[in-house]
Amino acid sequence: MSTTSSRTPSRTTQGQGRLYDSIVDTIGNTPCIRLNRIAPAHVRVYVKAEYFNPAASVKDRLAVSIIEEAERSGQLKPGQTVVEATSGNTGIGLAMVCAAKGYPLVVTMADSFSIERRRLMRFLGARVVLTPRAAKGLGMYNKAKELAEANGWFLARQFETSANALIHENTTARELLADFKGERLDYWVTGYGTGGTVTGVARVLRRERPDTKIILSEPAIAALVGSGVAQQRTADQSPAVSHSAFTPHPIQGWTPDFIPYVLQEAVDGKYYDELIPVTGPDAIAWSRRLAAEEGIFTGISGGASLAVTMQVAARAPAGSVLCCMLPDTGERYLSTPLFEGVATEMTDDEVALSKSTPGYQMPA
Repeated sequence: MSTTSSRTPSRTTQGQGRLYDSIVDTIGNTPCIRLNRIAPAHVRVYVKAEYFNPAASVKDRLAVSIIEEAERSGQLKPGQTVVEATSGNTGIGLAMVCAAKGYPLVVTMADSFSIERRRLMRFLGARVVLTPRAAKGLGMYNKAKELAEANGWFLARQFETSANALIHENTTARELLADFKGERLDYWVTGYGTGGTVTGVARVLRRERPDTKIILSEPAIAALVGSGVAQQRTADQSPAVSHSAFTPHPIQGWTPDFIPYVLQEAVDGKYYDELIPVTGPDAIAWSRRLAAEEGIFTGISGGASLAVTMQVAARAPAGSVLCCMLPDTGERYLSTPLFEGVATEMTDDEVALSKSTPGYQMPA
């Protein structure tokens, strides 16, 4: 007798229901995924997995917004070279968008950031100019400005441009509203790099989901916002000096050595309810747990946001719903401390497994 009808139906898919004219049209609409094994039992925790964007990070949104808003305004001319300072993800996103749209791209990046990031940008057709790590983020930023002024290139200005928060207001926030329609959303947790995500999303949540508490995080050893020290700026709102509270930290993509102007709106407008610092080791530990116990692969920045989310979840009232931003994929971090201790050869346990049956063993 067949028991097929009593089984769980086989998984199927239905397609997107559309065809895409360009890779840039696939940006956004990333999923919110529930954590089933590592979240406290008294709450529900979701992660918004931004690595589902085509170049695998939240910065794809920023990249397409910068280019298309500049095209609309006439600031960016056909075939003009684009230049930007980036720790990697914005550069990778810009390299993808510029390749699709036919713009040459030059990226300036401190040599402290992971090697795979610069290789990805070059693979996508960009040129990468490295700056000394001792000059920190401000050094790569000023190098991009020099190159733009010397060559008449379009400077993307991710840290100041209004196109940054705008794309998160128009896309990321709208996706959250749609995905949690009819559901609780008690806490939304994010870190900051440029500040575009928190500023853009908070504009909408403050207005349309005012009961949602917004939690912002930054590295414990680089607590720029938490210091209360104002950022010194030039006339065009770019940073004048490195912030006094900055020290190098392992959470790549988060918290440059200045408070970005895009973030300043969120600081001045009190767009977040709580600011929670996080350590690098905690960020790495939670990224590893998320991969090993939930099958969700994110980088150190995603682990940092999750570490803070779990702190909040532990003390949240029963039934609370939390959503955490995961900015990118863990594959950006293969050469970083995130993968320290991950073996490339068989471990003793794996060797023992191999020897437990007679065939196909590796030579000693």
